[in-house]
Amino acid sequence: MSPSRPDPSRPTIVFDIGAVLLEWNPRHLYRKLFADEATMEAFLAEVCTHDWNLSMDGGTPFPEGIAAKVAEFPQHEPLIRAFDERWEEMVPHVIDGTVEILKGLKDRGDKVYAITNFSAEKFALAQAKWPFLTWFDGVIVSAHEKLLKPDARIYRLLESRFGLTLADCIFIDDNPDNVVGARAVGMRAIRFESPEQARRELTEMGAL
Repeated sequence: MSPSRPDPSRPTIVFDIGAVLLEWNPRHLYRKLFADEATMEAFLAEVCTHDWNLSMDGGTPFPEGIAAKVAEFPQHEPLIRAFDERWEEMVPHVIDGTVEILKGLKDRGDKVYAITNFSAEKFALAQAKWPFLTWFDGVIVSAHEKLLKPDARIYRLLESRFGLTLADCIFIDDNPDNVVGARAVGMRAIRFESPEQARRELTEMGAL
């Protein structure tokens, strides 16, 4: 059955990807590689840090990021290389309920978009593994743009590139800073906690 025409009065839904559609967390991998939680947490706080991962989301090529970290911590080389070579183990499953929301929007003919902090290499891998990541009518990938949420420019880029009006959009993101950033440029935004909560809030906002 072909999708119906979208209702222009409905808001446009813009998704984050990690922790909204994909259950990404490096702990899913590193719990397999460390004997205890405290040692793993120390490694993630001091070696393969959030900011280091964010640098690759911001456009540093993955091989360059890995090489720099190995040079800094040569004693941890196998564990650092696992961040690249076993990246898929950080995503044990998709978040089915949110994928169902995305599919429902597509089935009824709505245009859907995404803004994601993601490395270029791993986003290409993710799209190949999870085809629903190709359903978007437009995606802003941080590494491609050298911009990271919650920088106001990344939201405005979505608006200008795809001819949207931010005030007509609802952004769904798990990170409270990104939600604040979206609201600051005039978007409505939902702090994602679960598919059920997102569906409820989208319904209350007239999007479903």
